[in-house]
Amino acid sequence: GQLPTWLQGILLRNGPGMHTIGDTKYNHWFDGLALLHSFTFKNGEVYYRSKYLRSDTYNCNIEANRIVVSEFGTMAYPDPCKNIFAKAFSYLSHTIPEFTDNCLINIMKVGDDFYATGETNFMRKINPHTLETLEKVDYNKYVAVNLATSHPHYDSAGNILNMGTSIVDKGKTKYLLFKIPSSVPEHEKKKSCFKHLEVVCSIPSRSLLHPSYYHSFGITENYIVFIEQPFRLDIVKMATAYMRGVTWASCLAFNKDDKTWFHFIDKRTKKEVSTKFYTDAMVFFHHINAYEEDGHIIFDIIAYTDSSLYDMFYLKSLCKDFAQNIKLTSIPTCKRFVVPLQYDKDAVVDSNLVTLPSTATAVKEKDGNIYCQPEVLCEGIELPRINYNYNGKKHKYVFATEVQWSPVPTKIAKFNIQTKEMLHWEEDDCWPSEPVFVPSPDAKEEDDGVVLTCVVKTDPKNPPFLLILDAKTFTELGRATVNVEMHLDLHGMFIPQQDLKTETE
Repeated sequence: GQLPTWLQGILLRNGPGMHTIGDTKYNHWFDGLALLHSFTFKNGEVYYRSKYLRSDTYNCNIEANRIVVSEFGTMAYPDPCKNIFAKAFSYLSHTIPEFTDNCLINIMKVGDDFYATGETNFMRKINPHTLETLEKVDYNKYVAVNLATSHPHYDSAGNILNMGTSIVDKGKTKYLLFKIPSSVPEHEKKKSCFKHLEVVCSIPSRSLLHPSYYHSFGITENYIVFIEQPFRLDIVKMATAYMRGVTWASCLAFNKDDKTWFHFIDKRTKKEVSTKFYTDAMVFFHHINAYEEDGHIIFDIIAYTDSSLYDMFYLKSLCKDFAQNIKLTSIPTCKRFVVPLQYDKDAVVDSNLVTLPSTATAVKEKDGNIYCQPEVLCEGIELPRINYNYNGKKHKYVFATEVQWSPVPTKIAKFNIQTKEMLHWEEDDCWPSEPVFVPSPDAKEEDDGVVLTCVVKTDPKNPPFLLILDAKTFTELGRATVNVEMHLDLHGMFIPQQDLKTETE
């Protein structure tokens, strides 16, 4: 095929790559050592490169020729040759665990630099041209968080907003929203942007010993949208997991009889909206987008009725026929919540406060809380992406992978939220990854551009490829076949040529 001449830059992807070290194996697919890969677009040609992230975790494991650093689904124990005192000490030091720097989930841009990120307090700077691993950054040096999301948001000035959980403070567990500036003042050129990190707002956890797990959050022009779901970490269990010989994943539990609470933080006042909004128990990982309309906040997420998705990816389940054998007990559902921030305070109890045309409801209860029910937009999509220029604004299109009862995607979809129309790309024996939308330089409409996705073939004899689709029509513009083994990955980003420093800088 033919690539558009304007497509110049690098598609960077991240995900788990190595699952066996020496005679040891990870228990969970999400535990594998991070593998970065990149597709560089230059004058109509595509260059592929991949490299393991040389994290401290990677180096320790490779040196010991076995897994010695714990991951979420695999608990590792230090070298048995060490003397008994050292062993007793290492048990004690695990109360708030020293987390891994195996940053395998996403890529984040900070100023002119790029980082591989996971969900712990560590990230690794990388060179986007060579995929070389550079310095390690510990969020904890700048803000008291033990976990942070790997789905930050960027404002129009390039500043980063992200959220993390602070477990440390004498049982005062809280969620922190923080901002990292995109640049540092002229006279501090040697300092990093992280030195200027500021906490925007903190939200106390509803349960001090059971903070909510979250993978992403939403943002509108004036508000931050944070969902506290009843899928929670048990801190006491986590502190003793090492001694009990269980994994941290076993300290995560979903309570189906609980509520899911919505928090809205006003960016101007840095305070939370005082009205309490909630919905039924659900598990979700990905926000699609959020925006404001006529005194309402509208946000779209992909939600599940249970936590089975995580359990699917234990490696013992991922045998060769697993796509046929493993079935999700809850299909991913694209839900739209419409939350009336400005409503008639004298409205009668049990009345629906949503005044926009939507089947989503928000019902006022006796105690002043507001119970929200969503509009279901569609089912069976995951790893959603939008044209990021519409982030926080009213949008029309979602690009996503399509999954039915198996957790592995078989199609790429373009979903029109307004007309409910869906376009697909699929081909036999293909597993595509998260689609990334790249707008064309002179875009007039939301879907002017291309969609990029890495496609792995189910038969290892058939080579994987990068697929380039016209985002408007969803027709194939071209594909670049890669004659190496490629892994299913998680997330990534496209870096336009103008955002890349030259290799020597």
